[in-house]
Amino acid sequence: MKRKIVNINSEKCNGCGLCVNACHEGAIKLKDGKAYLISDEYCDGLGDCLPECPTGAISIMERESKPYDEKLVKKTLLNKTKLQEKEKLPCGCPGTAAKKISRKPVEALNTKDEKSYDVQSELMQWPVQLKLVSSGAPYFKNADLLIAADCTAYAYAGFHKEFIKNHITVIGCPKLDDIEYYKEKIKEILSRNEIKSITVVRMEVPCCSGIVNAVKAAMLDSKTIVPYKEVIIGTEGSIL
Repeated sequence: MKRKIVNINSEKCNGCGLCVNACHEGAIKLKDGKAYLISDEYCDGLGDCLPECPTGAISIMERESKPYDEKLVKKTLLNKTKLQEKEKLPCGCPGTAAKKISRKPVEALNTKDEKSYDVQSELMQWPVQLKLVSSGAPYFKNADLLIAADCTAYAYAGFHKEFIKNHITVIGCPKLDDIEYYKEKIKEILSRNEIKSITVVRMEVPCCSGIVNAVKAAMLDSKTIVPYKEVIIGTEGSIL
């Protein structure tokens, strides 16, 4: 049959992933840094993904294609939800156990060691992955919250001293993970805790804007507006 359907120009696509999260049918995925339509049957042709694309890589065209299969879409979305539930790891994995970390002064750490270190970790809690933290963990109460794209800590040398210090830290990758899940998790954290401030640290690459969008949407949905700061790290390791 001939009908309207999404068309993605791979040359214009920058791999930001915003279209993936905008598509309510799960018709778009990323592969090798490019968005693609997984099957004609998943696309309803309404184009919810169009306004999210920053490069104009997506358009609606009329062509011969398979009809939209609503039953297939619902089945796929249900399986995705089940997978996300499994990712919450209710099995009691030791890596998900919430704990607050107390630090000794640097001098005390070096007294019995021939080597001398000028820096130490500033991490205040565990775990740090946004998927693994519990929104009800006690360390979130009255916290200054740092939400960071995970690449930033590798790119910027002073990350612990300038960002993690005195903050509760959560990290994630907006390109590889589900931004909608991030938004809902951050919304839970904001709703259940009296967060004092939020600092978002992201890379300069376009796909990192997803973590900013998730935080802002979570603040609006939870009706929790707190002091907000956004920092962008360049791919060469400097603050832009």
